[in-house]
Amino acid sequence: MCLSSIWTEKHETARRLSQRIKTVLDVARSKGFREGENSVTAIQEGHVLPKVKKKATHHKAMRRQDVPAFYADLNNRNAMSAKALMFTCLTGSRTSEVLKMRWEELDFDACLWICPDERMKGGLEHRVPLTNAMIEVLEPLRALQSEVVFEGQKRHHPLSNMSMLMLLRRMDIEGVTVHGFRSTFRDWVGEELGAPRELAEMSLSHKVGSDVERAYARSDLLERRRRLMEQWSNYLTGA
Repeated sequence: MCLSSIWTEKHETARRLSQRIKTVLDVARSKGFREGENSVTAIQEGHVLPKVKKKATHHKAMRRQDVPAFYADLNNRNAMSAKALMFTCLTGSRTSEVLKMRWEELDFDACLWICPDERMKGGLEHRVPLTNAMIEVLEPLRALQSEVVFEGQKRHHPLSNMSMLMLLRRMDIEGVTVHGFRSTFRDWVGEELGAPRELAEMSLSHKVGSDVERAYARSDLLERRRRLMEQWSNYLTGA
């Protein structure tokens, strides 16, 4: 069969090809062009092809030692994508969480950004403590009076998901992804500060512990995370 020769070497391609062949054969049978069982289904149920373990992929990250100089370069740029990337680096947040941020999510009196559950990967509201460096990025943007914080070319609409990555490419930063700055932050927390795992993971809005442990651990460690984010901001800005 055509799938066997590429099943292990190009598994994702082979898997998609098998889906398309199965669809074609099902349609052909429904229209009376063929009879009998779908051969792809028979192969899947019979476990004819070997199991292929999916390889974990990791977002390429910048070395933590290089981030302060990179941040200083960003700070000298006026593009909205640069401001968004600065805020992304400071908060360790995901691209979509930052780009779709709206002003009503920000509480400047309490120095908090409250990202609603519908925009979080884990489906739970996430509170991000705002440091002085984060507020310095945000404050000038209020004058734009946009519904979103990081407005793109279209009024009241955010930057595109590719905007920050394209900025990296224009800066000749190769082999680094925007999401990778979360890994950079995690490396710094673990190796430079030696902070507890639950504090680092909660700062990245990762679930910590089992369902039972999370049921009893109701606190999101906000004040401890605030001190952590202040230290991270000071490291990035050289304060």
